Amino acid sequence: MKSPTPKTSRSRAVKKKPPRSAHPSREPVPPATAASDAGMVDATVGVTPPSDRPPETEATPEFLRPHSPVRDEIARSTTRREQPAAPTPSAAAAAVRGARRGGKERGKEKEEMPSPLQLLLPYQRRWVDDAAKFKIGVQSRQTGKSFSTACEAVVDALRAQGTKWVCLSAGERQALEWLEKCREWARAFKMALEEFSESRRGEALMKQAEIRFANGSRIIAIPANPSTARGYSANVVLDEFAYHEDPDAIWSAMFPSLTNPLAGTFLERVERLANKEDVEAVRRDMKIRVVSTFNGRDNKFFELWEKREANGYSGHRVTIHDAIRDGLPVDAEKLRAGLDDDDTWAQEYECDPRDTSAVLLPYDLIAQAESAEASEVADEAFWQMRGGNPVYCGIDFGRSNDPTVCWTLERSGGVLWTREVLVLRNTETPEQVDILRRRLQRATRVALDCTGPGVGLGDYLKREFGQWHPAQHSYGRVELCTFSVALKREMFPLLRRQFTTPAQLRIPISRTVREDLHAMQQIVTNGEYNYWAPRTREGHSDRCTALALAIRAAGAGESSATITAQTAGMIRCGGQNSARPLFQPVRLG
Repeated sequence: MKSPTPKTSRSRAVKKKPPRSAHPSREPVPPATAASDAGMVDATVGVTPPSDRPPETEATPEFLRPHSPVRDEIARSTTRREQPAAPTPSAAAAAVRGARRGGKERGKEKEEMPSPLQLLLPYQRRWVDDAAKFKIGVQSRQTGKSFSTACEAVVDALRAQGTKWVCLSAGERQALEWLEKCREWARAFKMALEEFSESRRGEALMKQAEIRFANGSRIIAIPANPSTARGYSANVVLDEFAYHEDPDAIWSAMFPSLTNPLAGTFLERVERLANKEDVEAVRRDMKIRVVSTFNGRDNKFFELWEKREANGYSGHRVTIHDAIRDGLPVDAEKLRAGLDDDDTWAQEYECDPRDTSAVLLPYDLIAQAESAEASEVADEAFWQMRGGNPVYCGIDFGRSNDPTVCWTLERSGGVLWTREVLVLRNTETPEQVDILRRRLQRATRVALDCTGPGVGLGDYLKREFGQWHPAQHSYGRVELCTFSVALKREMFPLLRRQFTTPAQLRIPISRTVREDLHAMQQIVTNGEYNYWAPRTREGHSDRCTALALAIRAAGAGESSATITAQTAGMIRCGGQNSARPLFQPVRLG
């Protein structure tokens, strides 16, 4: 009788697990490993072991092979330190390094990895490849200024660990838009983002937003403000610099950020000191990039552009026609016909500046009028109320390109309180009338923009609520305002006066409202001044225009005891006014 075979837990042979060190993806990588790859992989990803690394020519990223300063800088950074043995890289590291591995091990033909940089248009690539310490660019609207500067910042962050870039934009919205472009470039390079953060309290003005990369590099975006611009040691981007509120103060605060070549190198020098390596070789050559569309001539950006050669700046000028020749797929003639404004076309698209311009409502003026008790939304009970405090509405009509905005003010205790900022997008005119009806039923008076497409809405509302036109002995509720230059010269100085005496006006604490108000510009061309705002995804400063109309409505029926004689003289039907403007064009700051 055979003796029984002892039972085992498994009948098949069990493979022994390789040593833990052979499974790098499960091991944390020490900081030195991330540093050794010149910041081009995330901190949780290693580099190729020497035995598996392809020859240097193959390891060079394909998108950096054309002769360019970017290629040379990245190539030098990847070879200047000893490369310790480390785990096989992840797909993220492979995308950044442009390695062509995998096919070698599997016996398949290796494929070259395409680069996001190949998608840059020639004028954008010239910007990114220009490694000058001082660089300035004037460029047509919507041709990728921020896209190019964001690309350069991210490529620099890939090249060297611990790199820091700080971008000051004209406003909070622009700062966040620029940082989002950086995130897009980082995702395109498959670079790991360790953190994204915003520094603010509720809806208050943002202090800064930041992305941190796993290799220690940081890219920071802040709204242009001299007080928040100080204290950084970093490469600097001044985005849309001509549109900053106080460009001279911004310049004085930010330029010293480039001064110290040892900034951000302390830990790297400590490491070299411990390894008895050359500490003196560790330096950071900080750079500054100044980009904008022209905004008149009387500002720091125009001064820098005019003196660029004398001051040692590399200059880049790209008109809409230059961009089209380089492959931008737009029709300049259609754009110009649609804009229907030769002065704006010359400055915004052909880089031919107007005489001067200024921000109508700086952030500090807006902040004085912000209140938590003001509101963007009114409840049903407010509209159903009859009698009580007088209510005024300003309506800026829009149909497809821009929204319709109805701004409602209530006068209480001598102060105009914002009760609602209604925004209607892509809404047909009859539906707009239905939505606005209960607001007009509550309103004491309404001022409506009836320019162009707004005529139809004006006819609806005039028929139902009557027209306010004292010169024709008509005392209904709705004043129909045709937006002539003369009318703008009445409305917008009066709007600014309400902010300079903040006890008279309260607005909600809202990023969207704040940025809309801040975008309005006073421009001067050939000695004549007007008001203008750039068109964005949010609109065309439609909230600012609606508020100006609401203030006009509030002033139109008040006695001379509540408004100045000059203001009373300016509030007349038809937009005709010979009085001097309340807001003279001056340089802010």
